[in-house]
Amino acid sequence: MKTKRIQDRRKFLLAAGLGGAGAAAIVAGVKGVKKAPASGSVEAAADDGYRETDHIRKYYKTTQV
Repeated sequence: MKTKRIQDRRKFLLAAGLGGAGAAAIVAGVKGVKKAPASGSVEAAADDGYRETDHIRKYYKTTQV
């Protein structure tokens, strides 16, 4: 009887952990969604995203063989 209680507890803790991780992923996904620019202009979309700065260029120079 004791091993059944331990197994039930383990299953419960596993389910609770997975459920919590799933809920956190959903919340992070909802907050991470970006809305499209209202004007639909290319300039507004170009401001978001990757930017190659001096710092990045210096890093790239250190990785060249």
